Amino acid sequence: MLGSVRPVDVSASRTRPAEFAQGLFDGLPDRYDRLGLLLSFGQDRRWRRAVVDAVALARPTPHIVLDVASGTAGIARQIAHRTPAQVVAVDLTEQMLRVGQRRVRADGLADRIRLCAGQAERLPVADASVDALTVSYLLRYVADPAATVRELVRVVRPGGVVASLEFAVPEREPWHRGWVFYTRVLLPLLGLVTGGTQWWRVGRFLGPSITAHYARYSVAWHVQAWQDAGLVDVRVRRMSLGGGLVMWARKAGDSGR
Repeated sequence: MLGSVRPVDVSASRTRPAEFAQGLFDGLPDRYDRLGLLLSFGQDRRWRRAVVDAVALARPTPHIVLDVASGTAGIARQIAHRTPAQVVAVDLTEQMLRVGQRRVRADGLADRIRLCAGQAERLPVADASVDALTVSYLLRYVADPAATVRELVRVVRPGGVVASLEFAVPEREPWHRGWVFYTRVLLPLLGLVTGGTQWWRVGRFLGPSITAHYARYSVAWHVQAWQDAGLVDVRVRRMSLGGGLVMWARKAGDSGR
């Protein structure tokens, strides 16, 4: 059965990252959140909540929030439930946004959340126009992570909050060996059983992709990239034995509000 499945070309994620990401996730929207929760053993929910906390607890309370790489608008909907902010959700994959739009309407949030297609590297947003920005699982899919961080920070007002979620690689043993076994062996098999060949492909891709990213861009590099882009008070929280990385900071300067 596995022999009939087209292998994943991980190198394409480096040479054509936006195109690769769109092709990888195009067929997944309807089960994206449910399978993501299952395959992370429920940890994805905790990680997302930590990102939303950084926005919901910010002072002054954000009025406009941009959620980048929003997928099916999971974080955008949580922000709208926990704050009075207007939320703009941006994602590259229109199929994800269609599912997100249905869920936004089902939650009664159509007047609070606007979804639009766009690339994180060229956000369709004016300079210093949002009070907070959230972003999830993005930097492995862009050609120039440092430039993308600068673009994200560009649209945030001085004093505004930026919060991000990424997968990470546990550093300590035996968690590191367990993570390698899970991502290389169990994750693809679980994806195949629960979601079919498309989720098998995602499972095959994730582990090597995460490892390759941190081999080039360490957590310390991420912190420095944020600081170089104009963020201060950068905080880092490793979660779930190091499998999740949540970061948050504020943009230098006074919001003037």
